Amino acid sequence: MIRRGAPRPRPGGPGGRGTGGPRRGAVVPAPALFMVSGASQYLGAALAVGLFAIMPATTVAWWRILVAAVLLVAWRRPWRRVWTARTAAASALFGIILAGMNLLFYVAIDHLPLGSAVSLEYLGPVAVAAVAGRGLRVRGAIVVALLGVLSISGLGLDWSRPGTGVGVAFALAAGAAWAGYIVLGRRIASGRSGLDSLAVGMAAGALVYAPVAAGTAGEALASPALLLGVVGVGVLSSFLPYAVDQVALTRLPAPTFALLTSLLPATSLLVGLVVLGQVPSPGEAAGLVLVSVAVALASGAGEAPAKA
Repeated sequence: MIRRGAPRPRPGGPGGRGTGGPRRGAVVPAPALFMVSGASQYLGAALAVGLFAIMPATTVAWWRILVAAVLLVAWRRPWRRVWTARTAAASALFGIILAGMNLLFYVAIDHLPLGSAVSLEYLGPVAVAAVAGRGLRVRGAIVVALLGVLSISGLGLDWSRPGTGVGVAFALAAGAAWAGYIVLGRRIASGRSGLDSLAVGMAAGALVYAPVAAGTAGEALASPALLLGVVGVGVLSSFLPYAVDQVALTRLPAPTFALLTSLLPATSLLVGLVVLGQVPSPGEAAGLVLVSVAVALASGAGEAPAKA
């Protein structure tokens, strides 16, 4: 649930699309990027669910943040760039919001099926698209995506299961953090190196949220298998998908980015089914179809809406 400098790119270049669509000649289209990002992210989430029996969800989430921060800082070496107090603070805030989203989401999937938690979290990106998007086709895609999310969450949740209310509350809170991540991440990615900012932000998030893992973080060091597990969660759920997000954020305005992330509920349902054995209900299956229609509408919208 993380995800993710040089002069501001001009219209027509990566990140400066005046029309908001993917640049011409892009080797990998945005939907394909999101499929890779989503599959990696939710495979990591499925791995994390298996660790919840050993460590609290918040501790697993913190390890995810820490591992991603270490890898990104080692790769990008952000100290080589010139940072002002303003850009450093903006990157830190970006990372704190992203890390908070991760923590909230992991608490949610500790109480809800993966697909349902993702569906509720997706209300945040839908809200971004609803506020910033323009055009009948984009508005229609927003409505269809919202219906899909409601079908998955409303008909797919078992409200008699203990902890469902807690899971719903945390999933909605994660969605609000996701909305902030999209808007702030778009500005950071367009204004300077998104990956360098991501490295600084994830490091800040790991420091700020370290208290949530106090007293339990050491459990991951009890065996090589557990350590490998938390490293795998960090790589699959944060390092890879949020790096991909930074590429996509430079190509797309926030509304289109938000709509294309409607691939993620479908991906999470598939991962939940194959890896965790969470069989989707009829409501979840209907929602998946609606979400797919929304993606088709968004991808064929032509001139994309204005930036958020």
